[in-house]
Amino acid sequence: MFRRRNPGKRGFSLVELLIVVAIIGIIASITMPFLINALHRAKQRRTMGELALVGQAWMSWLTDQTGAGAAGQSKIYDVSDFDIVTYPELYSYLHPTTSFFYMQEVPQTDAWGSDLRFWQNPNLQSDRAIVICASARDNIFETCNNDSWSIGPFTSTDFDSDIVWADGGMVRWPQAK
Repeated sequence: MFRRRNPGKRGFSLVELLIVVAIIGIIASITMPFLINALHRAKQRRTMGELALVGQAWMSWLTDQTGAGAAGQSKIYDVSDFDIVTYPELYSYLHPTTSFFYMQEVPQTDAWGSDLRFWQNPNLQSDRAIVICASARDNIFETCNNDSWSIGPFTSTDFDSDIVWADGGMVRWPQAK
């Protein structure tokens, strides 16, 4: 017969350990989708915040350059006559080396690591002057590749939809539940 060396100390059996590991695995598999969803929502919020900060700095630059800021939105946003602004160009606007800068760090990517896109109306006095677009999780610009799009929210769980900031506010954004 088998005798224990330390009768007062008792360990776990293999079956007990397997049951505990199985329970932890079940709990993890139940909570993992919620965690992933929360992480993507946090990335959406971070991207929206960064677009707003860059947009406000760009609007300040625009106001200083033209003496008047762009304002006003309708149900459809048309950017067919806008010019693409590269990141180095935007960086030179917002963070010049010779004078006051509008923004210390100008983000180049959204929270998913996808490059942001920037557009500017050649007529800076227009009521529609600037657009910033983030492609979100899928790194595909669906909305921003069109010349015009509807203004309004999209389902907050659609993490592949473009997030767009233009002329003082969000144009396409995730709808909060």
